[in-house]
Amino acid sequence: EMATQVYVGSGKTIFSEGELADRVFGLSHGVVRLYKQLTDGRRQVLSFALAGDFLGMPIADRHRLSADAVGEVSLCQFARNDLLEFIASSPNLMRLLVEFANRELDMAQDQLLLLGNASAEKKVVIFLMDWRNRLARLSAPSSSKIVPLPMRRRDIADFLGLKLETVSRTFARLEQKNVFRIVPKGISLTGLEEMVVAEGGTRRPQFEA
Repeated sequence: EMATQVYVGSGKTIFSEGELADRVFGLSHGVVRLYKQLTDGRRQVLSFALAGDFLGMPIADRHRLSADAVGEVSLCQFARNDLLEFIASSPNLMRLLVEFANRELDMAQDQLLLLGNASAEKKVVIFLMDWRNRLARLSAPSSSKIVPLPMRRRDIADFLGLKLETVSRTFARLEQKNVFRIVPKGISLTGLEEMVVAEGGTRRPQFEA
């Protein structure tokens, strides 16, 4: 009842870092790219929000990152002050926000380890595994091995701290190894499960440096 439904076209900016956060956004449908612009002109993608996520923490008075729509998205827009009052009076909502903050912290810590301690091949495979698992939690169980990838290769490169050319070469190399097959708007996981099983069930398979 508090929310206004908002639709944003593909590639459009929802808000920019530093802007006054008088409105708070929850993602209802689609994917949103959250990022920071670095002082040297480069971009660091911090996460890809999915349905059910807030776009940043709703308690901040200014946006601490920027948000762009990856494809068309629908949002629940709240007046920040009204939402904060409701959070203060709702223990259930407060609990959900704490859980959301914990998930965001876990993903940020995983990304830091990935950025500093993995080869390009390992970074790409772990990203695909984590993305597949996040999508699976939002939908009913399916036998399909097709994983949609709505983001561009540039987005993946900026998330993993790699050059675009490196990501493109790594995708090609992994496809040659039959880890996956590139299909329109996504990938088919032809060998990823076998790779994980071969490593004893871990989601962190071993790769050459």
